[in-house]
Amino acid sequence: MARVTVTRFAPSPTGRLHLGHAWSAILSHDFARSRGGQFIVRIEDIDGTRSRPEHVATILEDLEWLGLEWDGEIMFQSRRLDHYAAALDRLRAMGLLYRCFCTRAEIAAASLAAPHGAEPVYPGTCRGIDAAGRIDEPHCWRIDMAKAAALAGPLVWTDHGVEVAADPLAAGDVVLARKDAPASYHLAVTIDDAAQGVTDVVRGRDLFAATHVHRLLQALLGLPVPAYHHHDLLVGADGERLAKRHDSPTLAAMRAAGEDGRAVAAMLRAGRLPNIGASA
Repeated sequence: MARVTVTRFAPSPTGRLHLGHAWSAILSHDFARSRGGQFIVRIEDIDGTRSRPEHVATILEDLEWLGLEWDGEIMFQSRRLDHYAAALDRLRAMGLLYRCFCTRAEIAAASLAAPHGAEPVYPGTCRGIDAAGRIDEPHCWRIDMAKAAALAGPLVWTDHGVEVAADPLAAGDVVLARKDAPASYHLAVTIDDAAQGVTDVVRGRDLFAATHVHRLLQALLGLPVPAYHHHDLLVGADGERLAKRHDSPTLAAMRAAGEDGRAVAAMLRAGRLPNIGASA
């Protein structure tokens, strides 16, 4: 039996979608539809300090406005906390996790060099410390990346069909469960892609580096490996990436202004940005 292509769009309800989100959703949707496959939606709503229920409705309205239809029920990460806890328990039982008590300021002060705009690489300050008397203190759980990579052995994944050697060590000991959230992006997205049967992950090139970590977690947890297709990001006339922090126009604002969503989607597919005078 031929494999059914399954792609997903998985926004976080921490704000309103902008054209960059639309571009990624359209590419994921069209990838599946052109192959007779399924396009599913997941709401990544476990960031308790920033996620807002009211943004969920707006996200779905935006997708409908663009003319994108999804298959099946929408998955909410906030309803899957037991799955993330079980995965953490497995990794702890393998001796791969440790408590980290460091603050952001302490990490920034002691971290290894990281590319401009990237998260600092954690220097392993809490790795190997005796945390027995500190378990009541606020802490996150980090993975001992060197130990985990040695256990998993050499790994590969594909991007647009080209084999990529996984290099999870470059990310350092990433967080898998935060102080203020039951699971990190890395852990939750890996588990959920497997649970939803995602065969092809279509997402922005800004997440290329994260895939090295996801490939490692797939190996450790015995999960299937999807094919990856990281796409270029949309940029404005100033060359800056279209993102919330750069005040990119929201889809909700465009809808309120009377824009035709299907026409906007058609322009993006044609390589043009509507109303903001820049090319994709």
